[in-house]
Amino acid sequence: MPRAPRTLLATAVASLALLASFMFAGSAQAATVTVTNGVPFTDTSGNLLHAHGGGMIKVGSYYYWFGENRNDDNTFRYVSVYRSTDLRNWEFRNNVLTQGSAAELNVANIERPKVIYNSSTGQYVLWMHWENGSDYGQARVAVATSSTVDGSYTYRGSFRPLGYDSRDMTVFRDDDGTAYLISSTRVNADLNIYRLTSDYLGVASLVQTLWPGNYREAPAMFKRNGVYFLVTSGATGWAPNQARYATATSVAGTWTSPATFGNSIAYGSQSAYVVPVQGTSTTSYLFLGDRWAGAWSGKVNDSKYVWLPLTFPSNTSLSMSWYPRVNIDAATGAVSGTGSGYAYEYPKPRHSGKCLDVVSQSTADGANVVQYACNSGANQQWQALDLGTGYYQLIARHSNKCLTVPGASTADSVQVQQSACASGNTSQQWQITDLGSGYHRLTARHSGKCLDVAGYSTADSARVVQYTCNGGNNQQWQRISAP
Repeated sequence: MPRAPRTLLATAVASLALLASFMFAGSAQAATVTVTNGVPFTDTSGNLLHAHGGGMIKVGSYYYWFGENRNDDNTFRYVSVYRSTDLRNWEFRNNVLTQGSAAELNVANIERPKVIYNSSTGQYVLWMHWENGSDYGQARVAVATSSTVDGSYTYRGSFRPLGYDSRDMTVFRDDDGTAYLISSTRVNADLNIYRLTSDYLGVASLVQTLWPGNYREAPAMFKRNGVYFLVTSGATGWAPNQARYATATSVAGTWTSPATFGNSIAYGSQSAYVVPVQGTSTTSYLFLGDRWAGAWSGKVNDSKYVWLPLTFPSNTSLSMSWYPRVNIDAATGAVSGTGSGYAYEYPKPRHSGKCLDVVSQSTADGANVVQYACNSGANQQWQALDLGTGYYQLIARHSNKCLTVPGASTADSVQVQQSACASGNTSQQWQITDLGSGYHRLTARHSGKCLDVAGYSTADSARVVQYTCNGGNNQQWQRISAP
């Protein structure tokens, strides 16, 4: 074959290189996705995604996310699984375990499902917390298996590991193939680590009991640079609390005392799992938390998700900060938080310094909103949910309801209320304008009027209304981090 002239060859190579650079840049840009915190997730079909209390496993290029999918009375309905290549767009795959999978599942509670793969047996093994559906007196683990990650799992039964009661739990597979069960025991007072049998279907031995009498639950274990991290929460029911972590250089080794991270309510969440996002450039670690609807007397399937990047000041320490959104590039492994604000905040009018308050801690639609002396109540804590349109919903922590101008009125002096949040309801959407000096104007989208304390009152229980914007201090709001 005749050789191409040098100039033509160089031009061709340069053109191909330029084309490749464009293609690479486009694919790299397309790989970055954004996850919004403090909201329910939907799958690629637009249905609510139910992977509460769940865990992930990566198989090939896919992350598979397993979790609880419950009935309206919070009893077991399914363990559902979804898959994604980018950790943002989740395709529903299967209900891998159902009430019909075994008689013991017909009426039950199934919590915190986690899957690990046994390369020796070729089986995916699902572990979970099992209760009888009427009380929490059974406190058992249950096991199921499948030859495919998202196939229908065969239920293998439930038991108490080595006779210990077992509630919140997780499983962890180490690099050498040894697998462990970590579970709360003695009615959550202690945390046990067990070594699993070689087939991962049972418990071989008790490795150790951690922190007796400290009441830790919601365990999540991961390994980074040869150091094991164990994340837990306190045992406060549905209410969020301070997250803690401990480290060790071996699972059976000496674990440090639990140290705090995040804020005092883990930004309104409870740990479910920590997923390593391993890419071509780096490995990041992403905290997966549940914002349980039980905290506002809702159904488990109404719960929301909080995902936050973990950072590591040293090889044996971690930290976690709040971000309203998280950018994820699963291809490179880069994970970063973006946006500003707080998980929950106290809005305070400048003239009085009191807090925006739902009267009597009511959770009812139509409950009035007033100003009241700040007291750390959840009825004074609000999530400012960025809708991505220049407007926000202000959601009361205690009720999960939105700050609303009733009847979409455009009149002055209409008292604002809380009501069920509704997508597209502009009387629940507020523009937050920075006025400088730490103060903001809150403007109702539907009316263009300002959030205002009526009559410039400084008294407790003074009405909070919408009113024509006039720049008064009673229309200027300070946003203070809560709690």
